[in-house]
Amino acid sequence: MPAPCHAQSPNVTVFASGLAGPRGLKFGPDGDLYVAEAGFGGANTTTASQCTQVPSPIGPYKNGNTARISKLDKHGNRTTVASGFPSAVSSDATSDTMGVADIAFLDGQLYAVTAGGGCSHGNPSIPNLVARVDTRTGNWTMIADLSTFLQDHPAMYPNAADFEPDGTFYSLIAYQDRLYTVEPNHGQVFSISPTGDVNEVTDISEAEAHIVPTSIAAKDGNFYVGNLGLFPITADASKILTLSPGQDGGFIPRLDFCPGLQKLRVAGSRAGFTTVVAVDFGPDGLLYALELSPAAGYPTPGVGKVVRLNRTGDIEDVATGLSVPTGMTFGPDGYLYVSNWGAAPAGAGQVVRIAIP
Repeated sequence: MPAPCHAQSPNVTVFASGLAGPRGLKFGPDGDLYVAEAGFGGANTTTASQCTQVPSPIGPYKNGNTARISKLDKHGNRTTVASGFPSAVSSDATSDTMGVADIAFLDGQLYAVTAGGGCSHGNPSIPNLVARVDTRTGNWTMIADLSTFLQDHPAMYPNAADFEPDGTFYSLIAYQDRLYTVEPNHGQVFSISPTGDVNEVTDISEAEAHIVPTSIAAKDGNFYVGNLGLFPITADASKILTLSPGQDGGFIPRLDFCPGLQKLRVAGSRAGFTTVVAVDFGPDGLLYALELSPAAGYPTPGVGKVVRLNRTGDIEDVATGLSVPTGMTFGPDGYLYVSNWGAAPAGAGQVVRIAIP
């Protein structure tokens, strides 16, 4: 992997390496760490006669079913849990790869959301989807066709410059009895039931225009969404939005309320973040954010960091010196685990473990 220009803070240690574009990660009921991986791409492609293509230079994509879900034991040893998910590589100089974007456990069952599927990503046979994954056999089953749902429910202000018809789904969480996923290119949040019913819970683009929302966390009936922002990067221009089905930022239960079916609205925001790719609440109850590259210009290895909103309302550094990190989760051991070198060539990916000061 390329050498970063900035040293990591001393509370960061490498837990696992050799991963293929690690993205979202979660601890399973068995205590092991499960990691979504974008994969190695492939050679398959599609044409404009088959479907609407992502505009050049990002499109057309090349695709192969090389994305996977891995499991790391307590020593960081990797095994494959499930494979054969679509993996798409862009045509531009970044060779950005999308595959399995994130995973979540709901009632002990593993689910995954993909970003590399669909005809516009070079795979006409497998759309972007939510899959139910059998962790014993490695078999997985599509429960929701997100490509079709996204195209049938257009956003108000999607990204016009590099519009992705099949979407670029990024994060997945389980909350109460449903799954929630964020789509950055269109700017929408969707909920999915375990049986595959999909609902749009909010169109962030309608309130915020195109800000590239990436990540979502839930607490006390509210949802918190962080955004990447546009390139070139403007420092401190990202925010964390509070989404609520109630009023004045609160949660007001109603007799007809069904989680995942009632629309959410932007009830507040906290600015001052940069390139947010993950948000989560720590064991201390504070809100943490993972920043891909919080410096002006374009993503730079070695400047990524974890920050948190402290009790006085200030944003403070927790860990620095990360290289294009892409996902994070808190472990049962109190450490924070981060996908490092996530937006990097396959094989360079790491998971690092961070001691919380």
